[in-house]
Amino acid sequence: MPGLYYEEFAVGETIDHAKRRTISEADNQRFCDMTMNQQPLHLDGDFAAETQFGERLVNGLYTMSLAVGLSIPETTDGTIVANLSYDEVEHPNPVFHGDTIRARSTVTDKRETSDGERGVVTMRVEAFKVVDGDDDVLVCEFERTVLSEKRPADEGDD
Repeated sequence: MPGLYYEEFAVGETIDHAKRRTISEADNQRFCDMTMNQQPLHLDGDFAAETQFGERLVNGLYTMSLAVGLSIPETTDGTIVANLSYDEVEHPNPVFHGDTIRARSTVTDKRETSDGERGVVTMRVEAFKVVDGDDDVLVCEFERTVLSEKRPADEGDD
């Protein structure tokens, strides 16, 4: 499914994204390597074992990036001009290797640009650790603001 044009976003709409991903040790290691983040809490099992978590944590920026990626097919795939901001980022619970993550986006605001050519859309993105048989656990949430294309005039509303 392609992303939504500005006109297709509805304030208050919530989208539960279909794709999920189980985070592997290799995912976390690669992300830390690519971003040059050598925090031992993410990489050193012996160090992490001595912390309150008892094991390595998945890098929080990876969790946030994954939530954005999981949300793209149903929100901005092929219809975005730019990501404008990520605000109010919180990581209320840890993520560990082997956790499966799902995402949900809620449209909180939208407005046309001053020239009327595009639209600015803000979404509250939430990432959850999938827990079998229980309520899923919120692990990351943030506001994502995008510059969205308007529907091309030749496409019309079908």
